Amino acid sequence: MARALPGADPDDPSTRPAVDHRADHQSDHRADHRADHRADGSRMNIGQVLDLLRPDFPAISIPKIRYWEEEGLIRPERTPSGYRKFSTADVERLRYALTMQRDHYLPLKVIAEHLDAIDRGLEPPPIEPVVPVVPQVALSGDGTPSAASYARRDQLRLSRRELVKIAEITDELLEQLEQFGLIVPRTGTGHYDTDALVIARTARELADFGLEPRHLRAFRAAADREVGLVQQVVAPLRGARDAGARARADEVVHEVAALSVRLHATLVKAGLKRS
Repeated sequence: MARALPGADPDDPSTRPAVDHRADHQSDHRADHRADHRADGSRMNIGQVLDLLRPDFPAISIPKIRYWEEEGLIRPERTPSGYRKFSTADVERLRYALTMQRDHYLPLKVIAEHLDAIDRGLEPPPIEPVVPVVPQVALSGDGTPSAASYARRDQLRLSRRELVKIAEITDELLEQLEQFGLIVPRTGTGHYDTDALVIARTARELADFGLEPRHLRAFRAAADREVGLVQQVVAPLRGARDAGARARADEVVHEVAALSVRLHATLVKAGLKRS
C-alpha cells in the first residue's frame, strides 16, 4: 500500500501518492480501502458532502472545508488512514457557516462565535435582514465627488425588481430613464449597478420638482461631452507602451473627471447667483 507523503491530505486527490500495484501489496491495499470506506449511513465522505452543498454553494471546495476544519468550525472524524468522515451535524454546521458568509458577509471569527454559542445550547444573535444600500461616495471638501470616488469599484448587482424597490421608483419611471439613456443595465446579465441606483434615486427626487426623464436628456448629453473631453486628455497615455502608462492614465482620468465635475457644479452655482 502507498504511504502518505508528509503534509499530504488523503481527501485531496492531488496530494495522494501513486498506488503501488505490485502483487505483494495489493491485498494490504484492498483491506485498508475496505476499512476506510465501510458503509456507514451516519457518516459521509468529503465527496458526498460536496455533492450536498454545491447546489446551494457552488464555490465550496475541498481546500475550503480543510481550512474551516483547521479553524475549528467543523470537527469531522478521521479513519485510520486519515480520511474525513462527516456527520449530518458537520454538514449542517458547514451550511450555516456558508449561509452566514454569503448572505450576511460575517467574518469567520464571528461565525465561529455563533457556532460556539449553538454548541453550548444558546441561540446565536439575530441577524439583521440584508438590504442593499447606496454605497457612500467619497466627497471632497467642497461637496463635489473626489478623484477617489471615480476609482471606486463595487460588485453590486441588482435585479430590475430590486432596483425599483430600493430606489423607491415606479416601473414606469425606470422605463423612461432607460428610454432616454440615463440608465443602462449591465451587458449580458441585465443587472443594475451602483451608478444605476444613484441615478434612479436622483431622478425620483428631481421628479418631485416636476423634472421628468425627458428633461434630463440635457444632463446625459453634457456628461457624454465631458467624457469625450477626458478621453482626449488621456489618449496619449493610453497609447504609450511602458508598463506604468495604464496606471498613470487611470489616475489622470480620475483627477480630470473630478475637476470637470467641480467646474461644472461651480459654473451652475455661479450662474444661479447671477440670475
